[in-house]
Amino acid sequence: MTGGHWIGASKALGRLMPTDLPYPHICARTVAAEDTVTGQPLQVARWEKARYCAACADENYQREHPSASDIRRPKPMPDNESLRDVALAAAARGWHVFPLRPNDKRPAFPDHVADACTGRDPRCRNGHTGWEARATVDPDRIRRGWAETPYGVGVACGPSGLVVVDLDVRKADQVPPPGCPYPAATNGIDVFAALCEAAGQPVPDDTYTVTTGRGGTHLYFRHPAGGPALRNTAGERGNGLGWLVDTRAHGGYVVAAGSTVAGRPYAVARDLPVADLPRWLAERLAPAPLPPQRPISVDLPTGQAGAYLDAAINGQLDHLRRAAEGERNHTLYVSAVALGQLAAGGALPADQAAALLEQAALSIGLTRFETLRTIRSGLAAGARRPRTVAA
Repeated sequence: MTGGHWIGASKALGRLMPTDLPYPHICARTVAAEDTVTGQPLQVARWEKARYCAACADENYQREHPSASDIRRPKPMPDNESLRDVALAAAARGWHVFPLRPNDKRPAFPDHVADACTGRDPRCRNGHTGWEARATVDPDRIRRGWAETPYGVGVACGPSGLVVVDLDVRKADQVPPPGCPYPAATNGIDVFAALCEAAGQPVPDDTYTVTTGRGGTHLYFRHPAGGPALRNTAGERGNGLGWLVDTRAHGGYVVAAGSTVAGRPYAVARDLPVADLPRWLAERLAPAPLPPQRPISVDLPTGQAGAYLDAAINGQLDHLRRAAEGERNHTLYVSAVALGQLAAGGALPADQAAALLEQAALSIGLTRFETLRTIRSGLAAGARRPRTVAA
């Protein structure tokens, strides 16, 4: 058997499928939950019912276009060697990469959420470690990571110093949000161009650009050296740019060109140097300033126990405030676990521990949403291992 195998068909049919043969029918088969984008088992229907069997889709197209060539047949998935080269090339640009599930955009590791972290994963021995903290530019780690499995390649934007503007393609059933100024837009390019025109600025498309699997566009920019850390945005929400336009920065990632998702390749559209993010866009994407911080009082016991507890709390908060880019959410989780242990042991109220952690996390640029979620997970994990303070 040569040329690798059809991943989707092999998963559904339970046997290795060669790439040098026509794509096989997998209709009436079931794809396992871990091999689907939704994380739910998928019953593959024929083309007439749902667009999941590529062989049915090809036959249907050939019936409607009998003179068409065979170029629409799905192309083989990249193998682990070519994807390893994709990861190494991205790392050579200074971009921190991590594995994605094969033919998927979800991270391959960790294979669990923070709430379910048991510490058995070697990288989670000191607390849950997510994909951003695992991203690397180390060629040796990359070669080991992609040695056997054709993982996709994710680029962690924060550690890589990137801001990526994601211009999506409108889905057939997608409805614009209420009050959207561009209800007839068919893709994010239209919305982004209108936004630039309204700002009196040219469309900044003279930068490294990737075409996504669904036909969207990723514009890569360098994160501003000064000012606040930019975070992800989605559509028009918060400080977002508009409908069908998302951004990925600290806390976000993109699929690297050369990877595939659902059989569709991501490809380089413009192989240009990454341009600086225009100042007006950086100002538009800057997070809103924090509200005035209220002082938080903590009820500490007297004597040696109080001194120990005060040192423990301040030590965790100082550690969090000094956390490096790409490590802040992980450090927050570790500190939440530590204070959660003390709270479970009765040394301090859990709500006071959460308030202290939230204030410190917001002060270093973490968003309120990810902060509250991470603190909740860390406190819950710490509560499973209570720690008492000697009187």
